[in-house]
Amino acid sequence: MTAACQLIELPVRSDERGALAFGETGKQFPFEVRREFHLFELKVGVARGGHAHKACHQFLVAMAGGFSVTTDDGTGVRAWNLATPAQGLHVPPGHWVELTPLHDGAVLSVLASHGYDETDYLRSREAFTRHVHSS
Repeated sequence: MTAACQLIELPVRSDERGALAFGETGKQFPFEVRREFHLFELKVGVARGGHAHKACHQFLVAMAGGFSVTTDDGTGVRAWNLATPAQGLHVPPGHWVELTPLHDGAVLSVLASHGYDETDYLRSREAFTRHVHSS
């Protein structure tokens, strides 16, 4: 069975200068972080994602603006709202993900458990469905 997606609150330290949120592998990040990438110059309502991973975990953080995220584990779809850099969404392997920026200029940071590997991607709903029902 596929592990569930989970919203994880990040520790925040604030003072008169501003705020700092952080996470650590083995604590807030339930996997070893091997890669980071970020999406920016996004347009409101233009969806991103539209794929799943076979082995890679991801941790999604809205760095600016907000995002509507849907995840599908093959048995049900769940909706998430990412609107603060003080929390992130852990997406284990085996979840189809689609995300839509709610504001022009929104920025999303993605921490991943694996380096880029095209063979880890499930880019069609048919391939995703076959994968989750064969696991």
